[in-house]
Amino acid sequence: MDGDTALYRDPIFDGATDPVVVWSRGLRQWWMFYTARRANVPGPGVGWVHGTDIGIAVSEDAGTTWLYEGTARGLEHEPGRDTYWAPEIFWAEGSYQMFVSYIRGVPDRWEGHARAILRYTSSNLLDWRLAGPVDLASDKVIDAAVYQLPSGDYRMWFKDEARESHTYSVDSADLISWTKPVPVIIGGPHEGPNVFALAGWYWLIVDEWRGLRVYRSTDLEAWESQGLILDTPGKREHDADFGRHADVVECEDGESAYIFYFTHPGLVTGAAAESYQARRSCIEVARLRVADGLLVCDRDAPVPEGFLPSPQP
Repeated sequence: MDGDTALYRDPIFDGATDPVVVWSRGLRQWWMFYTARRANVPGPGVGWVHGTDIGIAVSEDAGTTWLYEGTARGLEHEPGRDTYWAPEIFWAEGSYQMFVSYIRGVPDRWEGHARAILRYTSSNLLDWRLAGPVDLASDKVIDAAVYQLPSGDYRMWFKDEARESHTYSVDSADLISWTKPVPVIIGGPHEGPNVFALAGWYWLIVDEWRGLRVYRSTDLEAWESQGLILDTPGKREHDADFGRHADVVECEDGESAYIFYFTHPGLVTGAAAESYQARRSCIEVARLRVADGLLVCDRDAPVPEGFLPSPQP
């Protein structure tokens, strides 16, 4: 990546946000899914962040370049145009699993409408079949993140906007039935939880809209706050904004990882509110490592070509 080029921009609407990166077992490629905000589409209020598809980009060179491949198929399950945000995608139980935030219609306001998390399955990452909504005892839930526990069960972390926009979690043995939600990260509002393992620790990051708050754990139960990463703007042209709503790909050595996040580069150049320049967003990537027990991210450090691992079949 050079200083004048973002890792990825959506070529249709130029509003790629909330990335998740997953390995295609059949094609042996890396696939990136994201919320395809309609940054270049005029309309009332915040209608441009609604009515969104889940975009897809594919890399055949281990993350160096990404090609737009369209949008995920089969998500529509009610009449009309609806809203899909922030996919979480992984392989489990013999198929690809997607947990995605859903809002009915195309609202022009943030408030006043229900939000849910839906589960889909797929055999090929392109065509998806609805498995049903996730019962999370709230109608204001978004931003699912799922990680398999050492026991073999699964834990989902999510944002509950009805409970002060805090992070809650639920557990499941089969990705179908879930336990009662319990609070995990409280205090100030935040969103976009993501959980991964690195250098002998578990890590949880959340988006505080001023960078990403980092938490560390030995057991996925008790979390210790460790400050912010991606809170200082980067030097690259499209990276001079806070890092926002991120996904992490763990490397096979267990000692390094790569964080994919989005930025609003126009916000730091004085673009007029609600203009296309203020709305547009880019996906960027940086290396993560652990030093003296702290998660470290130097967003200005060069990322090598072909940086993503190639998992064994």
